[in-house]
Amino acid sequence: MRLLSVAVLATLVPAVLPSEAVARTGARAGTTYYVDSRAGDDAAAGTSAATAWKSLEQLATAELKPGDTVAVKRGSSFTGPLTLETDGTAARPISITAYGSGPLARISGAETDCVVVKGDHWRISGLHASNCRWAGFEIGGDHNELKGVRADRNIAGVHVTPSGSHNTIRDSVLSDNNRMSVNDAGHDNDSGAFGVLLNGDDNVVTGNTITGSSARSKDYGHDGAAIEIFNGDRNRIVRNVARDNVTFTELGAQDGKTATGNVFAFNVVTSTRARGSFLVTRGPRHIVGPVKGTIAVHNSVYLPGKATIGWSCHDGCSPSILKLRNNVIAVGGEAGWEDGAGADDAGSVYLGRTKRFKLGPKSVVADPRFVSRTDLRLRPGSPALGRGVPLTPRWYGGKAFAKDARGKALSGTPDAGAYQH
Repeated sequence: MRLLSVAVLATLVPAVLPSEAVARTGARAGTTYYVDSRAGDDAAAGTSAATAWKSLEQLATAELKPGDTVAVKRGSSFTGPLTLETDGTAARPISITAYGSGPLARISGAETDCVVVKGDHWRISGLHASNCRWAGFEIGGDHNELKGVRADRNIAGVHVTPSGSHNTIRDSVLSDNNRMSVNDAGHDNDSGAFGVLLNGDDNVVTGNTITGSSARSKDYGHDGAAIEIFNGDRNRIVRNVARDNVTFTELGAQDGKTATGNVFAFNVVTSTRARGSFLVTRGPRHIVGPVKGTIAVHNSVYLPGKATIGWSCHDGCSPSILKLRNNVIAVGGEAGWEDGAGADDAGSVYLGRTKRFKLGPKSVVADPRFVSRTDLRLRPGSPALGRGVPLTPRWYGGKAFAKDARGKALSGTPDAGAYQH
């Protein structure tokens, strides 16, 4: 068969295929549904702000499809749960957004979790989950994103269940999630007050502000964590700001499960509490150990209370349990604690009344000279300047995360801590 010339082909084949043209003009865009608890009407069409629905229950009848959007009016108030079961796709996720002015729409539910994400490929923003049965946001699906949400007064602000993987929690405010789910004496089993609880794998927690994760505990006095990882692997916790939580992170795994390869990078952690810690992990002799392959790199921590500890690696610590690089950790109590073979440390600055670990290469005990108690940038003359050791992107969880707390890319010999000069 004779091949047609390029010129002839150009006359026969349109420059843009019809399907592409439709996509570019937006004709294939999904439907947007509107919900307004104050002025909406469940008998209305729901497809414009003027015909908004009143209740979230109407979404169950909408048969949401990939590419659809749910727009929720700011200032609205609902009782949960909002259960999201439909799947979007990578190219056409299903979105929840806010419209109008005023505070984010609030969902509460003392008898239920508030926002339950069972589907995949959702993009959820503009919601405030408060005083829910257990979790403000429960994510059991994959490839979902929470962005710009709020959660407070829950046991867990955000809970990623064991089935949830490759999800992202970003740029959100998780404050005063300060309740316990178990709170009885003498059993070492109190649980709660989590900003984020990760039971799933390969999730990203980044750019969030997490505060006030603390609740009274009959077992521990007070307990809580900004980010708790239990039975979760390869999660990346990057560039978060945490204030006044009991612990920034605690890791564990039940028998037969793992919590391996989790990364903490460029987080800024401060507290005014008398008691607290940055990182707690366990070796093989602990009932919820071993927790293997945890990496903590370029974090800045200031916990001036007397009953504080920078990091603890106990019940069989070893380099395979915990690696620390280029951190700045100043506490009023113990700078760090290890047993066994000890953690693998380098390029860090520590300050505390005591320490029980061996300093690694280039690590020192010195005043890091933070700008202030809450501003953990470094002043001129800080021993953390140029203190760090060069690292490959895998230390940060990938090239996309190799940026400091302000988003500045690393270059040359790095400074220790979350901020680069």
